[in-house]
Parts: sequence; C-alpha cells; structure tokens
Amino acid sequence: MKQAKVLTQKELKKVLDYIDAFDRHAERNRAMLLLTHLCGCRVSEVASLKLSDVVNDKDEVNDIIFLSAEQTKGSDSRRVFVNTKAKSAIKRYLQSNTSVNNSGYLFTTQKSKRFDANTLQQLLKRLYARCSIVGATSHSGRRSFITKLATSGVSVRVIAELASHKSIQTTQRYIEINDDLCSNAVELI
Repeated sequence: MKQAKVLTQKELKKVLDYIDAFDRHAERNRAMLLLTHLCGCRVSEVASLKLSDVVNDKDEVNDIIFLSAEQTKGSDSRRVFVNTKAKSAIKRYLQSNTSVNNSGYLFTTQKSKRFDANTLQQLLKRLYARCSIVGATSHSGRRSFITKLATSGVSVRVIAELASHKSIQTTQRYIEINDDLCSNAVELI
C-alpha cells in the first residue's frame, strides 16, 4: 500500500503560506494542519477535539492534550504533547474565532457544525493539491511528524510513545528513510 507523502519543511511552509494568503478560514485551517504536523495527531483526533480538551480553566492552551478512548484509534486513551509552535497556532485561532465557545468543539465548519474526520480529510487533501504537492494526504502530517523526529535523532521508542503505537514495528513503517537521516547517522561515527 502506498504511503502518504512526507513533506519537507519547504513544502509545509508553502502550504502554510497558501493558507495565510488565500484561505478565508486561515487561522482554523493552519491550526488543524499544524496539529497533524507538529503533534502527530490523526485527522479523526483533530476533528474530535473539544475546547475543554485543549484549553484549561485559566484559558491557557494545555501542554498535554488527553484524548479519551472514544477520540482515538484503537479505543485506547492517549496523550498528545503540544509544542510551542502548535500552542501559538491554537492561540491565534482562538483569538480569531470567538464563536468556538458556543459549539464545545475546537474546530467547526463555516456552518458552525463540528468537523467529522472525512470532511477534515478532504479539506487537508484539497489544501495540499492547491499547492501542487503530489502524494500528500491527510496522513502526511502524521508521517512527517514521525519522520522529522527520527531525522532529529529521537529514539524509536519515544516516537512510538508520542504516536501512540503499541509496536515499534508500526512506528518504523512510518519513518521515511531520507538523505538527512542517513547523513545524521554517519555523523555519529
């Protein structure tokens, strides 16, 4: 089975620049895309996020998002670690959209309905296509997240934990072997 394309930093920037320049829902779409690329979230997880999952009582974006078994694949709860860039994107989105509090869900469509996984999947695929990134799908963010961690020298065991994979073999299938990974490896000698 053909895997989703792993995006380079340049390709991700191209998509983000497109969103910022041409998308009327720029902050929302940027935040959803970055949750897949920077946190390794699955599209179904992003679609299921509630405001209360992401924002605490002090109106701060949580460092860790706790997803219930109903929100994840495999019916196991999981933790999603939120880095500074993802937090910034979420904050920008929340500041730009005051109607978020009304629905309870973090991300809503232009008709104020909650996103379902299929709708979000189609949206991300359309954004990649508009930027002429061939082979990119809604799963590209998650694969890019895992490959970027591997390229940065993060242990496969840690990556498996962050991706919520029960098996390291599953995680290894996500990692795209690229020149950076090989160059970093030989520099260790």
